[in-house]
Amino acid sequence: MSSLLKDLYTTDFVRQFAIRLSEVVPDANEKEFIKDVFDKDWKNKELKQRMRHLSTVLKKQLSADYKIASKQIVDLIEHLQLKGMREFSLEFMFLPDFIEQFGLHDFHASVKAMQHITVFTSCEFAVRPFLIRYREPMMKQMLVWSKHPHEKVRRLSSEGTRPRLPWAMAVPYLKKDPSPLIPILNNLKSDSSETVRRSVANSINDISKDHPDLALKIVKEWKGISRETDALIKHASRSLLKQGHSEILKFYKLHKSDHFKLTKFQLRQTKIKMGEDLEFTISLENTRPKPSTLRLEYGIYYLLKNGQHSRKVFKISEREIPGYSQIDITRKQKFKPITTKVFYPGKHKISIILNGKEFGERAFRLLGF
Repeated sequence: MSSLLKDLYTTDFVRQFAIRLSEVVPDANEKEFIKDVFDKDWKNKELKQRMRHLSTVLKKQLSADYKIASKQIVDLIEHLQLKGMREFSLEFMFLPDFIEQFGLHDFHASVKAMQHITVFTSCEFAVRPFLIRYREPMMKQMLVWSKHPHEKVRRLSSEGTRPRLPWAMAVPYLKKDPSPLIPILNNLKSDSSETVRRSVANSINDISKDHPDLALKIVKEWKGISRETDALIKHASRSLLKQGHSEILKFYKLHKSDHFKLTKFQLRQTKIKMGEDLEFTISLENTRPKPSTLRLEYGIYYLLKNGQHSRKVFKISEREIPGYSQIDITRKQKFKPITTKVFYPGKHKISIILNGKEFGERAFRLLGF
C-alpha cells in the first residue's frame, strides 16, 4: 500500500464518492465523474493538485448556479454522514476547495456553506481568500463563529485566522497586525474542546514569531485562569522557549542554568549515512542541594544548500531534577528522507540546550546513500 498522501484517492474512494454523489444529485453522471478524475495527468498530480482537480471535476456534475451547487454539497455531506463516511478525513478537503475555487464571488452563500462543511471536513484553507477579499465582514463572521455551538465551527474561527497557517494562503494583514484576532482567541481560551484550545495555542504561537511582546502579554494575562488554559499558554509559548527568549524563560522560572553541569556529551558516531540515526548520550548534574526545574533540548544545525547552517530545536523533557543528582539520557535523531525536507550531505552540528542556554556543540558528517 502506498505511503504517499496523494494516494489517499484510491479508485475505490472515487467510485464510492461517485455513487453517493449520484444518489444526491440525480443529474450527476457517475461514470463520467470517475473517468474525468482519472484523466491522463492524474498520476503526475501531487496531493493539493489532486484536490483541486477533484473539485474542478465535481463542478461539472453540480448545478451551474453556484447557490444551488453549494447547497448540493451540503446535502451531499449530510448523505455521506448518514452512510457512515468518516468525518474530518483528509480525502474530503476537495469539498471546501470547491467553495474556495468557485464561491469567492458569493460571500453569503459561501459562508453559509462553509459553516456546514467545516463540521465534516475543515474549511481552514477555504476561508483564507475570503479573509482577503472581504476583510471586515469575514473577520466579523469569524468572531460570530467563535461562539458557535459546534466545536468544529469554533475551531474554524481560530485555525482559519492563524497568521502562519501551514500550507495555507497567506493573509498579510493578520501577520502584520494580529490584534483583530484577540477577541476571537479570548472567546476560545477556556473552550470545552481540547482541539479548539490547541488551535488557539497554535495561533498564539504563530503570533509569537512576529510579535513576541503581544504573545507574552496574552500568556501573562491568561496565566492561572484554569489548568487547561495554563496548558494552552505553555503550548503557545513553545517557539519562544525554543528560541531561548529571556522573558518567557523567566516567566516559567527557567532562566537560570548555571547550577546544571553537562558532564558528558558523546556522539555514538561522527559519520552517518542518509537513512540512519544520529545517536548521542548526555549526562547532566544538578550541583545545587535543592530540586530545580530543567528544560532539556537539543539543537540540530542542518547544512543548507548554500553552505550555511539552520538550527532546529527539539525538546527532550522538562522536569524537576533532585538536588545533587545526575541524569543520563540517550537519544536518536532520524535522517530519513522526507518530502518536506531536503538533507544535504556534509558537515552538520548538534548542541545541548539547558534552560535556553546552549552547550557543547559537536560536529558530525552526513553521507549520501
